[in-house]
Amino acid sequence: MSQSTLIVAKFGGTSVANFDAMNRSADVVLADSNVRLVVLSASAGITNLLVSLAEGQQPEQRAAMLDEIRHIQYAIIDRLQHGDIIREEIDRMLDNVAMLSEGAALATSTALTDELVSHGELMSTLLFVEVLRERHVASEWFDVRKVIRTNDRFGRAEPDMAALTSLVDQQLKPRLRDALVITQGFIGSESKGRTTTLGRGGSDYSAALLGEALQAQRIDIWTDVPGIYTTDPRVVPSAKRIDEITFEEAAEMATFGAKVLHPATLLPAVRSDIPVFVGSSKDPAAGGTIVCNQSENPPLFRALALRRKQTLLTLHSLNMLHARGFLVEVFTILARHDISVDLITTSEVSIALTLDTTGSTSTGGSLLTQALLTELSSLCRVEVEENLALVAIIGNKLSQACGVGKEVFGVLEPFNLRLICYGASSYNLCFLVPGGDAEQVVRTLHQNLFE
Repeated sequence: MSQSTLIVAKFGGTSVANFDAMNRSADVVLADSNVRLVVLSASAGITNLLVSLAEGQQPEQRAAMLDEIRHIQYAIIDRLQHGDIIREEIDRMLDNVAMLSEGAALATSTALTDELVSHGELMSTLLFVEVLRERHVASEWFDVRKVIRTNDRFGRAEPDMAALTSLVDQQLKPRLRDALVITQGFIGSESKGRTTTLGRGGSDYSAALLGEALQAQRIDIWTDVPGIYTTDPRVVPSAKRIDEITFEEAAEMATFGAKVLHPATLLPAVRSDIPVFVGSSKDPAAGGTIVCNQSENPPLFRALALRRKQTLLTLHSLNMLHARGFLVEVFTILARHDISVDLITTSEVSIALTLDTTGSTSTGGSLLTQALLTELSSLCRVEVEENLALVAIIGNKLSQACGVGKEVFGVLEPFNLRLICYGASSYNLCFLVPGGDAEQVVRTLHQNLFE
């Protein structure tokens, strides 16, 4: 088969959560003979347990977590016809996890964490191969660490594209001719052979990297939702699926908190102009969304995204009046405290800004430390407002269009809008509203702009 027809399929944690989910995913894989490479996440729940173990736990907690991991994986093995051989392999993996967890209880390290966490993907792929074999499919397990070469920044390793491409050519490409190859997302290895992980959204990233190296025709990302919607269907049940969307728009949506693909993870696909399909493994017949570089006649309004738990800082200082350097001082202080600013508006004597808590593993509240507030207070008067929500309208050429203000803000008359950012990007318009109003604001806007 020519490489150009090859499809890489990636399945998330819920799609390989248990025996039935794995079989549904197997159905999806077998429905298209062009799918030759399958990339899997760990079974749902496993990664979180492994991350907890890597933080170092007391013996009794450790035992309980190991039991839970064993329970999730055994529930799959118990339903296989010939589970004994695979049970031995999984037991070996679990012994390894137990040993590494014990090590973590003595001293944690980022390298140890990656080694430990990688077992989730190693186990789910072993089990999935077994599910396929019982269905008499010629399938082969492949250790992705042989080809995904990264630097040694454990936890957020960056791939070395040149090494990756040549390793894929030598070791992976030849195997795709004879068998369906099952491999792991999220993990790689550095030059000394130690296991690394690719950070948040890592399995999508793995699929995109492998797809690029193989010059795939398409990358399919199977999750628990059939595509990308105009907004979260749990907030607005009438949200519509978007059949085709550009990478640019999808990235904007993800940046503003929509639970779609993480934009950084799609970079390899964007670079090589490989379309990405997003669908649901629970309901493959429902179709999905194609994400590609260009879209015919993109609409003015594409989608709405909502990001909760936003913190607004307002800094007042009369010294700002006609003064230079005030903003520089503020940003220097924020940078020193490792804080990135999300939105900002200014007036003659004050600036209002929101803090970006996305992407940080800690909770939003811990960003505003007493030390930071004290330092800012020596410069200006500080007001903090919490529990606001950010509503973002994603679209195209918004900053060049006429009447956008009326169309958006006209219907929001009953609500208090705390801050508005518009004009810096032609792809979005966003504003803050009180947390309690967020869903109603999104429903009102959705009805007006999309229904």
